[in-house]
Amino acid sequence: MTYKFRLYPTDVQEAKLNSTLEACRYVYNYFVRNDYKTRNDMNYALTELKEQKPWLYDYHSKMLQMVSTQVAGARKALKELKKKGHDAGILQCRKRDEHNTFIYNQSGFDVDASDSILYLGKIGRIRMRMHRSIVGTVKQIAVKRRAGRWYACLTTDNNYRMIGSMLKPIDFRKSAGIDVGIKNYAYDSDGNAIPNPENIKKMLKPLIRAQRKVSRRVKGSNNYKKAKRWYQIVHERIANKRKDFLHKLSAYYANKYDVVFMERLRLTNMVKNHNLAMSIMDAGWSIFKDMLEYKAKMVIEVPAQDTTIQCSRCGNKVPKSLAVRMRRCDVCGLVLDRDYNASLAILKKGLQVLPMEDREVTPVEILMGSRKQETIALRHW
Repeated sequence: MTYKFRLYPTDVQEAKLNSTLEACRYVYNYFVRNDYKTRNDMNYALTELKEQKPWLYDYHSKMLQMVSTQVAGARKALKELKKKGHDAGILQCRKRDEHNTFIYNQSGFDVDASDSILYLGKIGRIRMRMHRSIVGTVKQIAVKRRAGRWYACLTTDNNYRMIGSMLKPIDFRKSAGIDVGIKNYAYDSDGNAIPNPENIKKMLKPLIRAQRKVSRRVKGSNNYKKAKRWYQIVHERIANKRKDFLHKLSAYYANKYDVVFMERLRLTNMVKNHNLAMSIMDAGWSIFKDMLEYKAKMVIEVPAQDTTIQCSRCGNKVPKSLAVRMRRCDVCGLVLDRDYNASLAILKKGLQVLPMEDREVTPVEILMGSRKQETIALRHW
């Protein structure tokens, strides 16, 4: 489990934190330029580099060794992208503002919960806002710089909550299908429509103004740095609003349902539609799915094929454009909101992949042919 707390360093401590980031960036770029393949090779090279650059001894040794983990992780991510057919290119050296995280692993740090103090080796004791208590032993600390602010991410060995959730019995009758979209962020099979908060659209004017200020400043000047920091703050506010909404929504579904079915979406293909690309990226559907996966008892992805055009009652397929919001079936006469129909189709597909003994205790026939469908259909009609 990971806890994120904000740090409040003094001016001297902030200078040390920035200096530590620069040292890590120097080591990171050294590993990339020399194209070391394994973590062991990089750690051996780090020992030799310290002999050539004695100033690196001013920084904690374990923290510098963790840079090799960051490089290895970046290389692994590139390989995964190439396997999926993306033109990922090669690992690049990082510029001054691109390296914003350093990691202490297993040692070199201490947490004083009583005084809300974080001790970091070679840096000092930093004031930290601990808004919640920590359960378990802290094994790793990642210090991050975001828009001029500092945060500590404390990873503990506490897995009790996750294990407890896994041991709880699953009631397959408490299942729901969720169709994610742009107009309605989510529409579930119980007929609940969750409006899209459209965070980036609401903050678009401040974002444009902040970007304009950056472009009009002389690069490298103090005014340029101030304008760029404000631009980063606006982006951070948008991200925080998105995360807050997604955490609340995922917690709602995780608490209400034991099993959640969702579409397996291919976002790479979807963002090729330039009219919808910004809205799709702002929605954060993948983040929502990831949050559900670690909060809910069970999350199952189903193929997205035909869920929008297929009738949830009889299976008849009626292709239609995005402008058509109501779905009318020519075979069985069912009239439903297209998103609600899609959520029912997702639920039906998901229940079909369950083992037969679990499927039998789920009232699929009742759900698919219930009066509830007709009532909601009339409400939308």
